[in-house]
Formats: sequence, structure tokens, C-alpha cells
Amino acid sequence: MAQQRGVNSLHFNQDQSCFCCAMETGVRIYNVEPLMEKGHLDHEQVGSIAHCSMLHRSNLLAIVGGGVNPKFSEISVLIWDDAQEVRDTKDKLVLEFTFTKPVLAVRMRHDKIIMVLKNRIYVYSFPDNPVKLFEFDTRDNPKGLCDLSPSMEKQLLVFPGHKCGSLQLVDLSNTKPGTSSAPFTINAHQSEIACLALNQPGSVVASASRKGTLIRLFDTTTRDKLVELRRGTDPATLYCINFSHDSSFLCASSDKGTVHIFALKDTKLNRRSALARVGKVGPVIGQYVDSQWSLASFTVPAECACICAFGKNTSKNVNSVIAICVDGTFHKYVFTPDGNCNREAFDVYLDICDDDDF
Repeated sequence: MAQQRGVNSLHFNQDQSCFCCAMETGVRIYNVEPLMEKGHLDHEQVGSIAHCSMLHRSNLLAIVGGGVNPKFSEISVLIWDDAQEVRDTKDKLVLEFTFTKPVLAVRMRHDKIIMVLKNRIYVYSFPDNPVKLFEFDTRDNPKGLCDLSPSMEKQLLVFPGHKCGSLQLVDLSNTKPGTSSAPFTINAHQSEIACLALNQPGSVVASASRKGTLIRLFDTTTRDKLVELRRGTDPATLYCINFSHDSSFLCASSDKGTVHIFALKDTKLNRRSALARVGKVGPVIGQYVDSQWSLASFTVPAECACICAFGKNTSKNVNSVIAICVDGTFHKYVFTPDGNCNREAFDVYLDICDDDDF
């Protein structure tokens, strides 16, 4: 993520009710609705941080050192336990996982922790007496792309496959520890994967390539393509894709400074190309005509990396999307099924402080 105001990366927790902010000055944790700082780890405690990840709303936080003044190595993942009643804050660091190469991302669920390196993914049991369960080789994955379903029923892990543009899916509950079971593959795109996301139950995966014009959704059981969504016609870098809690909608943010909202449950709500009404067209335009365009969109500061997710539903016909940007801004828009989209809140989350340490 482009670093502004000292923000190195942003990450939602598993149900998008909180987000954590890895900074040059440490870590800050926020509640999304209402927006408030829940806690922080200052520079004295942890130095500058490249990545952080929360486990739901618990006291456990995974951090990876990085940035200008790191206290901890970029090849280690440290687990901070705020429930530890100790005099010395160093003793709140309860676990450490060290590798030979930099850690690019960390994902957690209630019973496992996933650590992503450029060409390898490690899965450990967690949090009590962690044991390495699996490791998977990947093609070059410099962004540390990976998603993990938080669902109790389906322990699905998705990451870029060995073949360019493919996705690997592994059901961790059906894979024997210590084996490198063959994960199944979806050939999603022709160019490199740039962004991916699972819905909450792990039944659908969404992905975009480096081209960034299309988002494709696949059934994780049958591997069938469910729908193709068009973000735009110009290439763009996608920063984030997220599903609503009931998988009725999907949102996506890119370096164009636009957050797009698509309908999934009732795809008739999405806009279609005007050409689609013309009738039969040539094969090249055919692909362009068949895809669906967003039902609503809003803008945030252009070229400012941001993560986006759905807010709490206030009523049956009003939904909201939250965008959190690395420049410290927080945007909340409400939208209706007919495509109306209006700003409901704007804030600068970096200017919100609490009196409390984490």
C-alpha cells in the first residue's frame, strides 16, 4: 500500500467490524461502527510495523516489523496478547514464528494462523502450542495475496496458483497435516492475480487480474464461474475486494479512486452496457457487452490505497459501504438497490485518539 501519513498497511478483522493500521509509529486498532480507536501499541513498544492482523475482536494481534525504524525483523511474526497482566510490555509478546524470508501477510482464524512469504505459505495450529500443519509452494506472490474463510463449517484457504492467473483452493479440514495434498485449481484469468477474496461461508471466491478491468466469481465447490463483473475499461490496480455479510453485494476499490458496488443476489440490479440491448455483436465486443457494470459507486482520494467493506444494515433497503484510506480518511456511503449512493460520514481516523493503551 502506498504509504501516507506513516500508514504502511491496513487490514480488517474477520467480520469487518474492526480494522488495524500498521504504521511507522506502531499499531492502531479501530472499531468501524461507531468509528473509535480501541487501542494502540506505540513506537517505544513495537517500533515501526509493516503488517498487523487481528483475531476477531480478541486480545490477540499478529505483527510483522518493517518500515523505517523497525524493532522486530521482517522475517518474524510476533503475537501480542493484551490480556497478559505483566509489568514489562515485552512479556505481552507471547509467540514468535521466524522464517528465512520476509513475511508479506498474516491471516488468522480461531484455530489456525497462516503466514505468507513470496513463494511459500505456512499454516500452523493456533493459538495454543502452535504446530506446523502445512506448507504450500506458490508462484511469485510479492503482495502476499491470500484469504482464509472464518467459517466454522469450511476452512478454505485461497492463494495464487502455480499457473499465471490461476487460484489454488485448499480445504484445510480435509487435508491431512504434513501432507502436501493437491489443492484444486481454478483458471480465473489470463494475467497475474492482483486481488482475491472469499465470502464469509467460503462458498464463493472473487478475483481480479493485474489488468483490473474484470472481477470474476467462482463457486469454490464446483469451480464454475458464477458471474463476471466489470469495474471499467481502463486498466487499474485493485486494492481490495469484499463481500457483504450475506453475499448479496460485493465492493471493490482501485487506484482510480473509485469504490464500485455490485449486486450478487439480484444481478438484474447491476448496470449493463447500452450495446447489450442492440443484439448480436462480434466476439470481441461480445465479452464486453455480456459483463455487468456496478450498480453504484463513489470516489475517495485518487491513487490513495484504501480497503473497503460493508457496514451494518440500517434497514432492509439501505446498505452501506465503508472505505478506509492510507491518507487517514474514513468514508461511509449508503446505497439503495436502485443505485442511489450518498455520503453518510467522513472522518480522519488518524486524528481520533483514545486515552488508553491497547
